[in-house]
Amino acid sequence: MSRCLAIAGLSWFASNAFAATGGNPVGSTNVTTADPAVPRPPGTPCVVQLFQNDVFNDFGTRPYSYTPPAGCGTKWAKVVLEADFSVTAGVQYDRTASIWLGGVNLFFGTTEEPSSTVAPSWHVERDLTDYSALLQNAGQGQAILWNLVDSTYTGVINGSAKLLFYPASARAPAPRVPDQVIPLGSDPVGSVTNLSSSTDQLSKTLALPRNVEHAYLDVFAQSQNADEFWYTCVPDQYAVAVNDCGGGNFREAEVSIDGQPAGVAPVYPWIFTGGIDPFLWRPVTGVQTLNFMPYRVDLSPFAGVLSDGAQHTVALSVAGANNYFSTAATLLVYQDSHSKQVTGSVTRNTLAGQSPTSTISSTLDSTGNGDITTRLSRHFVIQGYANTSHGRVQNTVDQTVGFSNAQAFTNNATAYVQVIDQHTSMDGTSSSSDGTSYTQHVRYPFHLDYNEQVAADGSATVATTVKQGYRLDRASGFYGFPLYADKVENTVNSADTLDFDASGNFTGHTGQASSQTFAFRDSLGSCYRADVASASGAVTAYGTGKGCPGGQNGVSWFSHPDGSPWQGDTPGW
Repeated sequence: MSRCLAIAGLSWFASNAFAATGGNPVGSTNVTTADPAVPRPPGTPCVVQLFQNDVFNDFGTRPYSYTPPAGCGTKWAKVVLEADFSVTAGVQYDRTASIWLGGVNLFFGTTEEPSSTVAPSWHVERDLTDYSALLQNAGQGQAILWNLVDSTYTGVINGSAKLLFYPASARAPAPRVPDQVIPLGSDPVGSVTNLSSSTDQLSKTLALPRNVEHAYLDVFAQSQNADEFWYTCVPDQYAVAVNDCGGGNFREAEVSIDGQPAGVAPVYPWIFTGGIDPFLWRPVTGVQTLNFMPYRVDLSPFAGVLSDGAQHTVALSVAGANNYFSTAATLLVYQDSHSKQVTGSVTRNTLAGQSPTSTISSTLDSTGNGDITTRLSRHFVIQGYANTSHGRVQNTVDQTVGFSNAQAFTNNATAYVQVIDQHTSMDGTSSSSDGTSYTQHVRYPFHLDYNEQVAADGSATVATTVKQGYRLDRASGFYGFPLYADKVENTVNSADTLDFDASGNFTGHTGQASSQTFAFRDSLGSCYRADVASASGAVTAYGTGKGCPGGQNGVSWFSHPDGSPWQGDTPGW
């Protein structure tokens, strides 16, 4: 059953200082989100400071040395990364931030843009318990946050980060964690790899232990440069007519082993704090903007193949990449502690030979008015067996991928309107012949309404509405008996209107309003909900517990019914 729990070991996060500290943010112009803090087990943690009060004002890295906490053992109930960032008031772009150790990514996100009167600060967390094997050894790390500071771009970013290790105890035992944590990147300290096209790869060739029992890959794929707004793009043949980016709007992260397709990961449409209209994201940011979530791909059907002692190449690419995606990936390996040699083979792979070919339909006319719709749906099954110390185990990954992007254009002398409804889905089950199973349903709903109107005097307004969501339903079972289920939903709605004079100069904005709801519930009765709303750049409402029993949030550390903690939070996400 611990294998089933391990599948769900995703790293969840917090990016709201108010939620973490219990403060009331109403009236604040500082960053505020409804995201929860990572729940903690009982006990006092050991703390290792990675870096403190580093100044990010150039394009250099900020190296640090890491040493495991003294007197805190080598097995922990939980390990949490906490980082705090701030930027001085002034002018500055949103910047990509990442923290690395021994080539492994510990944190990946972006920064809040400041204003002339607001110097934002924010707090982020990530559950790194599954990376405990990496943290048992000393190593070199670095923070990367490239930031241009000059007479025009004046915002200076500061940051600190630390790791909190919660000792295992009878109340909070150490969970089973991966035996090896292996980065795919080539930088021994760590950095992202940029993929400019569908054929570019982040890859590593390596010989794994000869007793691999299960393997997973944590995947990040962040859109950058011409791909930053990939969800607004259209197929090349329509780009000129609608005055938009080409390259299409389907993106998908694809994993291969020795050139054979091994899994896929949906790409989330993250919007950075300078994206589309910066006022949309002050003070409530988009979903996961400050703290990205990895998607975990189950590679367990390949366990027997990976154990043969030969070198194997694990690679990541982004289908549709069009300059470019920044990527990071970490391979997590579970070993059979009672066997020196696991053997096996992949017996079925219907993903091999498939290509993510979308269907495109259009009513667009020669003047750039009409609709363009892109759709894709595919199903695949990958099976493989591994001869382990406890017998032959067949692992099966069965997944269905769905994608649709419908765009409606109004394009004339006085108006340019682009309305996008995009939906990405992933429905899948990972199961083993030993009776364990894990099912998840992932949904990424996204709506963008961009409405530019030109008045008779040449002045213009641009009204934008964004609705963004992240939904995840998960369940684990044992021979058909349900063990645990949880559900998380994170939604952000935001609107603003920009004003320009006849010369195209920005003159102000009106109608800024946003709201976020983050809700979690599980089969053990745990419940979390927080709601935040803003108007004119300040928080107008903040509440917690709505819909939870007694109106109180009940997110807390707990043990799974079989005695093993569900890995990665909250409290099992």
